[in-house]
Amino acid sequence: MAKKKKILLLSDDLRMTSGIATVSKEFVFGTMDKFHWVQLGAAVKHPEQGKEIDLGADVRKETGIEDASLKIIPWTGYGDANVLRQLIMRHQPDAILHFTDPRYWRWLYEMEAEIRENIPILFYHIWDDLPDPKYNRDYYESCDWLGCISKQTYGIVSRVGKLKTDTNIPLEDWQVDYVPHGINPKKCFKTEVPTEFKKAALGDKDYKFVLFWMNRNIRRKQPSDVIWAYKKFVDGLPEKDRKDCCLLMHTAAVDQNGTDLIKVKEAICPDYDVRFSQARIDATQLNYLYNLSDVTINIAGNEGFGLTTAESVMAETPIIVNVTGGLQDQCGFKKKSNGKYLVADDYKKIGSLHDWRKWEDKVTHGEWVKPVWSRVQTMTGSVPTPYIIDDKVDVTETAEAIRYWYDKGKDGREKAGKAGRNAFLNEIGLGVDNQNKTMADGIEKAIKNFKPKKRFNLYKLA
Repeated sequence: MAKKKKILLLSDDLRMTSGIATVSKEFVFGTMDKFHWVQLGAAVKHPEQGKEIDLGADVRKETGIEDASLKIIPWTGYGDANVLRQLIMRHQPDAILHFTDPRYWRWLYEMEAEIRENIPILFYHIWDDLPDPKYNRDYYESCDWLGCISKQTYGIVSRVGKLKTDTNIPLEDWQVDYVPHGINPKKCFKTEVPTEFKKAALGDKDYKFVLFWMNRNIRRKQPSDVIWAYKKFVDGLPEKDRKDCCLLMHTAAVDQNGTDLIKVKEAICPDYDVRFSQARIDATQLNYLYNLSDVTINIAGNEGFGLTTAESVMAETPIIVNVTGGLQDQCGFKKKSNGKYLVADDYKKIGSLHDWRKWEDKVTHGEWVKPVWSRVQTMTGSVPTPYIIDDKVDVTETAEAIRYWYDKGKDGREKAGKAGRNAFLNEIGLGVDNQNKTMADGIEKAIKNFKPKKRFNLYKLA
């Protein structure tokens, strides 16, 4: 039997609850039969910085894999070149896998020549929107393999990776793969919600319709627009039905990087039920939230993937999403011309479906989703990210999407939710098993094809 390769993962500490951490844990645990893992586990302020946490026994118990190996070195922030050198010397990994925004790990790419003399750099990449980020070209060139979390990201990286300048060598086709975001069906599924939990989340009222939103309270996620759209939806109901509805928001109600949602609620819909859930919850409790909800909504202005709505569908709860970024993968879009699902290679030409003028009438979508098309697109940016399109949905159309699911009734929503879970697992490939297989295949291919490299080549004199 061939010796297992060891992979050094750079990402959020997989014991955390962030989206990056959740996905990291799924593919680490899901590939234990193929790799040994070491992680530099990042956090904003890590209480265990510098320790080496051996989770081998826990992983072996959970997975049943006798030689499973996982060590985590917690770190505040995102580490630096010196700590990486120490980890490489101590653990001698066969590859480095980086997963999150490259701007947070700039130091990693600045030491590319040093690392790629001996081991490959692999990158699991999320990108939200167009125009193609040519400013990311140097990051892509610094990698031996790029896995792309969405079809849109795959199209973007494929196009940018083919760009050629005086100093850049275009990426080869094998270096870019679509590695679909996977949702664990054993963690997100239809289940009964304990009475005590439901009461803690919703109080004593037995609502007939619950709209669920879970995201960080930041501007990009548009939480205020969700409240505004909910208000417009309830305004359109007969007065006798208005108290039977609730908007449940699992987020920090006040966030300095976002806004004061309590004041927003008081200002624009003081007479309607908006409840805030702010306690830390585990995977079981999160699944309860999906199950006590009738619809989950995400209208973020751009979104790398959008974990909440995908998990919601796996729990058989239908969704409302903005047609932007990786949220497109959750919609089950098919071309009207041939009735076939859009695949990753289609996005090399499409770029994105976000422009409703081009695509709204040319595609169909799955019955588990009510997409809301962006009617306004603005260009935003910063020094590290000079340009990116911000897709804005209309709150009135969002309210109409909520009303669509309300009018479907309980039976209609349950039928749509079942169809969504089935499509995710069997047709679209958004189950965690598919993610883990494509991730493992990509890592193995990259290690096999790796050739030691330097950023700068020396040429022999004639």
